[in-house]
Amino acid sequence: MAPGALVEETSSLSPHHTASKNEAALRDIFPDGIRTSGQHPPLYDALKPYSEFPKEISGPTVWRAEEYINNPERWVHRFTADEIEELGDTTDRFLASGTPLTGISKENFRLPKLSKLLQALRSDLLDGKGFILFKGFPAGEWSPEKTAAAYMGLGTYIGYFVSQNGRGHVLGHVKDVGDDPTQIHKTRIYRTTARQFFHADDSDIVGLLCVHRALEGGESDIVSVHNVWNTLQREHPDVAETLTKPIWYFDRKGEVSEGQEGWIRQPVFYIENGGKGRVYCKWDPYYVRSLTRFSDAGLIPALSEEQLYALQVLEDTCQRLSLHMILEVGDIQFVSNAHLLHARTAYKGEFLPTRIGASPVLFLSRRLTRTTRLPCACSKTPSASIVARDSGRRRRLGASNARQRREEARRNPSEQQPATGSVGCRVSLREELAGHTLN
Repeated sequence: MAPGALVEETSSLSPHHTASKNEAALRDIFPDGIRTSGQHPPLYDALKPYSEFPKEISGPTVWRAEEYINNPERWVHRFTADEIEELGDTTDRFLASGTPLTGISKENFRLPKLSKLLQALRSDLLDGKGFILFKGFPAGEWSPEKTAAAYMGLGTYIGYFVSQNGRGHVLGHVKDVGDDPTQIHKTRIYRTTARQFFHADDSDIVGLLCVHRALEGGESDIVSVHNVWNTLQREHPDVAETLTKPIWYFDRKGEVSEGQEGWIRQPVFYIENGGKGRVYCKWDPYYVRSLTRFSDAGLIPALSEEQLYALQVLEDTCQRLSLHMILEVGDIQFVSNAHLLHARTAYKGEFLPTRIGASPVLFLSRRLTRTTRLPCACSKTPSASIVARDSGRRRRLGASNARQRREEARRNPSEQQPATGSVGCRVSLREELAGHTLN
């Protein structure tokens, strides 16, 4: 789900004001100004055939909801009074310095106590279970400015801020702005109250801070991609194979540079190009089902029955294996996009959590100090969308030139609370999308 804006909609800022903010961004954070996650085609000669994929994946990234439903101590951290005091004092000093939010760094946002916890968390997000829920953030007590700065300050210990939409946002609000969710070829679902099916954003990590509760719904589900893969290999190997073929077209929804196509062709599952050769997943059914304007014109093939079956099996499997959570005000959820998919139920009511990637949502890319490992198809120039040396672990399928491109993050939870485990209700993705106007 893509973020809306930094504290308020950017449309309220003049071009000059926006430029000055970019100019003021610290160059050790954004060496070339604000950077983005990018939407780039994969390196097709780097894609691996199904025969080279593992039959089963093992390790800490493979987890089952049952392991966490009744064990919140394994994935929930409640901020202590000392931690909140440190965070609040550091935030006040940062705001007093006049540095723009995009200039936050570990150097100017010191957290001696919390930093150790956050660094360990970063490792777990990238190489472990891939998610954490913080509770007790004083979202209802601090001003929007202080809340945003504190949230981004926490994020700088976990990753590198990146934008994932054409507006350059890295921190935004998840809320209903009246967009029509049936016009999925041009609407970002995070800007509506509609259900968001399981998907991954293009940043390596996404954060969601709950500042308001929805009146009803807006709950969050997450699932281990590697558990999903293992399950597909056992139950639907034909579907697993279909999902590894570069026959899937993803809508860029108009966020293209001159001369570029309005879509990207790639597989859903792919193997990391170099590094540990991990299996990654790039998926968002709304971006796959919204392309009839191109297929009707004969520019790309329409989804085959094989693909329609595969996307429904994938969604059903995710729902069945997912961990369900309800966010409360003051909760912060950080989720890895490298080996997790997430979803949000439809909601009613005016308010939803804000994200920097969520209610406010934060989109982060991991910072690499070693050779970049791009899944399957990344860029010849590792930089792409995040900043050279970073190309996030799942900066997967394409991150090539340093163009300001990004794919919106469309995910947002709304309420989450450690527990309510989900053996999810089955929602037919095929039926729900069937009636949407795509042209």
